[in-house]
Amino acid sequence: MEHPIATHLRERILVLDGAMGTMIQRHALGEAAFRGERFAEHPRDLMGANDVLALTRPDLIRRIHAAYFTAGADIVETNTFNATRLGLAEYALDDAVADINRAAARLAREAADAAATPERPRWVAGAIGPTNRTASLSPDVERPGFRNVSFDELKEGYREQVDALLGGGVDLLLIETVFDTLNAKAALVAIEEAFEAGAGRVPVMLSGTITDASGRTLSGQTLEAFWTSVEHADLLAIGLNCALGPKELRPYVAELARLAHVPTLVYPNAGLPNAFGGYDETPDSMLRVMREFLEEGWVNLVGGCCGTTPEHIRAFAEAARGLAPRAPGARDSRPRFAGLEPLVIREDTNFVNVGERTNVTGSRRFARLVKGDDFDAAVEIAREQVQGGAQLIDVNFDEGLLDAEACMARFLDLIAAEPDVARVPVMLDSSDVRVLETGLKHVQGKGVVNSLSLKEGEAEFLRLARLVRRYGAAVVVMCFDERGQADSLERRTAIAERAFRLLVDEAGFSPHDVIIDPNVLTVGTGIAEHDRYALDFIEATRWIKANLPGALVSGGISNVSFAFRSHPRVREAMHAAFLYHAIRAGLDMGIVNPSQLEVYESVPADLLEHVEDVLLARRPDATERLVAFAATVEGGVRSEAADAQWRDAPVEERLRHALVHGVADHVEADAEEAYQRLGSGLAVIEGPLMDGMNVVGDLFGAGKMFLPQVVKSARVMKRAVAYLTPYLEAASAGAARSAGTVVLATVKGDVHDIGKNIVGVVLGCNGYRVIDLGVMVPAERILATADEESADVIGLSGLITPSLEEMVRFADEMQRRGLATPLLIGGATTSRAHTAVKIAPAYGALAMHVLDASRAVHAVARAIAPEQRDALRAEVDEQYARLREQHAARQDAAQLLGYAEARRRAPAWRDDAGAWDHVHRPRRLGVRRAVPFALEELVERIDWGPFFQAWELAGRYPAILDDPLVGRQARALLADAREMLGRIVDERWLEARAVWGLFPAASDGDDVVVYAGEERLDERLRLPMLRQQGSKRPDQPNLSLADYVAPSDLGVADWVGAFAVSIHGAEERAVAFEREHDDYQAILLKVLADRLAEALAERLHERIRTREWGYAADERLDLEGLLRERYRGIRPAPGYPACPDHTLKPRLFDLLGAPDATGIALTESLAMTPASAVSGLYFAHPEARYFGVGKVLRDQVVDFAGRAGMTVEEAERWLAPSLGYDPDRAARSAADEAA
Repeated sequence: MEHPIATHLRERILVLDGAMGTMIQRHALGEAAFRGERFAEHPRDLMGANDVLALTRPDLIRRIHAAYFTAGADIVETNTFNATRLGLAEYALDDAVADINRAAARLAREAADAAATPERPRWVAGAIGPTNRTASLSPDVERPGFRNVSFDELKEGYREQVDALLGGGVDLLLIETVFDTLNAKAALVAIEEAFEAGAGRVPVMLSGTITDASGRTLSGQTLEAFWTSVEHADLLAIGLNCALGPKELRPYVAELARLAHVPTLVYPNAGLPNAFGGYDETPDSMLRVMREFLEEGWVNLVGGCCGTTPEHIRAFAEAARGLAPRAPGARDSRPRFAGLEPLVIREDTNFVNVGERTNVTGSRRFARLVKGDDFDAAVEIAREQVQGGAQLIDVNFDEGLLDAEACMARFLDLIAAEPDVARVPVMLDSSDVRVLETGLKHVQGKGVVNSLSLKEGEAEFLRLARLVRRYGAAVVVMCFDERGQADSLERRTAIAERAFRLLVDEAGFSPHDVIIDPNVLTVGTGIAEHDRYALDFIEATRWIKANLPGALVSGGISNVSFAFRSHPRVREAMHAAFLYHAIRAGLDMGIVNPSQLEVYESVPADLLEHVEDVLLARRPDATERLVAFAATVEGGVRSEAADAQWRDAPVEERLRHALVHGVADHVEADAEEAYQRLGSGLAVIEGPLMDGMNVVGDLFGAGKMFLPQVVKSARVMKRAVAYLTPYLEAASAGAARSAGTVVLATVKGDVHDIGKNIVGVVLGCNGYRVIDLGVMVPAERILATADEESADVIGLSGLITPSLEEMVRFADEMQRRGLATPLLIGGATTSRAHTAVKIAPAYGALAMHVLDASRAVHAVARAIAPEQRDALRAEVDEQYARLREQHAARQDAAQLLGYAEARRRAPAWRDDAGAWDHVHRPRRLGVRRAVPFALEELVERIDWGPFFQAWELAGRYPAILDDPLVGRQARALLADAREMLGRIVDERWLEARAVWGLFPAASDGDDVVVYAGEERLDERLRLPMLRQQGSKRPDQPNLSLADYVAPSDLGVADWVGAFAVSIHGAEERAVAFEREHDDYQAILLKVLADRLAEALAERLHERIRTREWGYAADERLDLEGLLRERYRGIRPAPGYPACPDHTLKPRLFDLLGAPDATGIALTESLAMTPASAVSGLYFAHPEARYFGVGKVLRDQVVDFAGRAGMTVEEAERWLAPSLGYDPDRAARSAADEAA
C-alpha cells in the first residue's frame, strides 16, 4: 500500500525544514545546557554535540521544530545528523545512541502531531548523516589503501540509529549529505536489514552533496554515477543538499531532474560560507534562484540546509504554493553501471570490453605480482587495461595460495585511490560468495558480480541473487545447473531462460541488470563433440536477445581459442572472427584483453577462412586444416610493423599510399624527404601528390572509393601542401598547376555549408583550386572574388527556400554585368526544375544544377574545358528548355481549387465540438527554458539515416552497414562518428540549448490565434497558415495546420506549443580543424551537430507529449518507434512542406524569447544560426499528421498577405517555391484588369 506522503508528492511541492544547527547557534548555549542533569559529570566537553540536546534541552528542540512547521514546512528532520556510534564517539556518547535517536524522533513526532490538520498532515524524517569517516578514501595520503572505517562498522552504526529512529515514530528516513556513496550503501543495507527484522517499512529518501565546481562528490563520483549507484534502492526521493548555495547547485539540480525516475528534493545552504563561517544568503536572495527550481518543475521537495532559518522556509513555502510538482519521467531502461563515472550501454554501444588482465586466472603476470605482494604494480595493470580500452575491469583472486577476501579488499581500496582506474565499473569475479560480498563492501559504484549459477539449486541461487541486489550490483549468470555445464544450444537456452525468470520475477532484478554467459567453450580440440561449441554460443546469444528482453549477454572470449595457445597470431584471428559473429548475434560485452584485439577486416583472408571454418563448423576437417595452416603463420602477436610494410616503399609511393588510404601520420616527414629528393616543393606537389590525388579522383569516379575516404585523402593533401608552402614561397614558385579555379559560397542569408564543403574537398582532390568564401556571402563579394581570382566557375549553395530567390537575383546581377562565367547551383533545396525555370532564364551563359559532389567534378571539368564547354551548354539548354515546357504544361494542367472551395473542403471534424474531447490541458503554460539535456542522451537518439545521406552513401540504416558496395565504408564512417561523439560528450565540445512554450490557442479561419491568458480575451499572436489547394478525392480534405486547433467559435479550450533548439560550439571547433587542414573532422563535426539538433528536437517533443503537455503520458516507444513517429502529435517547422512560410520564425522567436534563451539568431533570409538548429510548433490533435501544402494560387496568396500584414509582392517573394502561378504574368493581368 502506498504511503500517504507519496500521494501528496504527486499533488504538490512539499517543503522540508531548514537548518537545525543554525537555530541552535542563535541561542548561544553554554556547556551546561549541553550537559543537562544526565551528563553533568560526563568526562568530556559536550558543547557542540547538538544531537545530545534531544535529551538535555528537549524544549528547545521541540520549539525549533514547531517554528519550521509554523513557517510552512511539511516535513521536519530529527536532530540526529551525527547521532551514530561513530559520530558520537568523539564525545564519548556512543552508549547513548539509542536514547538520543529515540528522544529526537519523539520530539519531532510531538511537534508534527501538534501542527497537523486533516487537510494538511505533517511528517517526521529521521535524519541520518554521513558520519565523519569515509569508506572509499584513505585519511592518509601516504597510505592510499588504508581505511579508518569498514563497511560493516558503518552498517552496524547505522542499524543502531535506524532501529531507534523507527522506535521513536519517524514517518520516513533521510540519508543526507552523502559525500561517499559507499557510506550511503552501508546505510541502505542497514535500513533493509532493520525492515526485514520486523521494524516496519517506511519510505527512504537519500540526498547527496556536490562538494565543488567539479560537479562530483567528495569521493569522486559524478552526479550520474552517484544516482546509478543508489538507483537500486526503492527510494521515495533522491536529492542534493549542503556544500553549495542554490546558484552553484543549479546545474546539478537540473541534471538530477533529468536523470531520476523518482521525486527529487533540494535543500541548499544559504550560499557559500563567508570568511567567518557564516552564511549570507537572505530568504529573498535564495528565492531568486530557488524560484527557478520550482517553476521549471525540477523538484518535488524543497528546503534549506546550513544557514537557513524559518524565514527562508516561509519564503520557499509561499513560492511553492500552487505550483505543480515535478512529474518524474520513466525509469531509464538502459543497462547502467558506474565507477566514478557512469557506463551506459546504449543502442549504439557496439561492444563493451571487460578487461581480463586483473584476474589471477587470466594473467600470469598479474598472478605473479599479487603473489609477490607487489600490489602497486598490480594496480598499474588495471591502469593499462583502462587505457587500452577496457570499459569494466574483471577482478579475480581465486587461487589456492591466496587469501582471496583480503586480496580483493586491498586491491579494490588501492584502485579507488586512482581516479583514472576507478572511473570504470568493476566486475567482481569469484566462485566464493564470501569473496564477492567482500568486494561489494569495497565498491562505491554499481558493479557486476561474476557469477551466479543454478549448480546448487534454485533456493541457493535466489538467496545469493537477493544478496547481490541488496548491494545494488548487476549479476552475471553462468549457464550451469544441477546437471552441470551447458554444452549444447538447447541446454544453454533452457538454463538462460530459467535463471532470467527467477532473477526478474522472484529476486526483483531489472532485466537490464541480468547478464547471461552462455559458456564460451574451446573449439578446435579434435573432439567432434566440441565442433559446434562456438556456433552454439553464437546461436544461444541470438536466442537470448530475441526471447529474454533486456538481458545482456557476455562471455570469456579467450576460452574459444585455448587449443591454439601456442599460436598467438591464430588466437588473435580467432578472437576477432568470433567477436565479429557474436556481436552481430547480439553479444553485449566480453572479457578480453582490449589492447590486443584485432580488427576483423584486418585478418588476412586465408587465415580468416581457416579460422571461420572452425568457429562456424563449416566443414568436418576444419580443425585439421587450421592446425596445418597455423604452422605456416608467423608466430607472435601482430605488430604495427607488420601492418606497415608500405613504409618501406620509395617516398613517392609512400605519399601516394598515404593519399589513397587517408593516412596522415607520416605525411610531413615524407613531404620533406620528397622535397630533398626532387629539389622543389612544386615538384613534390605536381609529382607524387597530384599523382596520388588523381588515383583518388579515378577511384571516386569509378565508385570504388566513397566520400568519407575522399575527405580523408584531402586532409593528407592539405597537410602536405601546408608543410611545403614555405619552400614554395622561398622559391617564389607561385601556385602549383591546377585544373582550374572555382569560387564557392553559400548565398547571403543562408548558413548551411556541409554540402558545399564536401564539394570543395572533392574538387580539390581532383586538382582544382578552390576558393571557399563560407556562408552568408553577399553577391558583391562573390563576384569581386571571382574577378580578382580569375575564376573559371562560380558555385552557389543554399538550403533554405529563400536562398532560391537569392540565387535568381545573383544570376540577374551576373547578366547585368555581362559575365559569362559558368554558374553551378547546388544545395538541399535546389533542383534541376527550379534552376531551369527560374535561374537559367535570368542568365545568358551556362547556369547548371549539380546534384551532389560525385557529379561536381564531371560538371566543372566540362564547363571549363574549351573543347567540351559548348557541347555542355547545348545539352543543358536542351534539357532545361524541355523542363520549362513540362513545368508550364503542369502549371496549366494543375487542378488547383479556388481558395474558397479549398476552405470549404477542410476536415469535417474541425467544426464538430464532439470531435474535440481529446483536448488535454498542459501541466504548465508559458515559456520555459528546457532542463539541460545531456549530450549522452541525445547521442542515443540520433537518426543515422540522414547522417549517411550527408556523406552521399546510399542506403537505409542499419542495412547500409552490410551493403556489399558501401558497407565497409559505412562501418568505418560510423566508427569515426562514434569516436567523435565520445569526445564531444566527454570533453563537452558542444552545448545543447532549448526553449519551449505552451499557450492557450484557437483557430480563426486559417489562422492559429495564441492568447495572452486562459480567459482567452486578449490575442498575443496570430500565425497565418496556408491551406492545400490541390484537387483531391471527395473523401480527402484539403488540410491546413490551423485545422489541428479547435475553432474559437466552438467554445473548446485548446492549446498550441512552440519550440526552438540549438547545438552550439560546432562552428568554432570546425574552424580549428580546418586550420589544421582536417576537413574530414570539420565536416564530420558539422554533420553530427545537425544530427544532435534533430535528436534534441525529438527528445524535447517526447518530453512535451509525455510530461509537460501530458496528453500522451502513457507513451512507451523505443528508438525505432520515435524515429518512425509512431506517436500522437506533430512538430512542423517553418520552411518545410506543411508550413512553407519562413516568416513565421520571427513571430515564434518573439513569442519564445528564443534569441536570449538559446542564442539562435535569424539572418535576413530567416535562416537560423547556428546552422544546427530547429524550431517549430507543437500540435496535439490525434489526426495531426505531416503533409505538404503544395502549390497555391494567387487568391490564397492575396488573402495570406492580408492576414500576415505584408504586401502581395512580399508574400510572393517568401512563398516563391509554393506558387502555382507566374507572379509576373498575374501582376500584368491584374494591371490590365485594373486599366
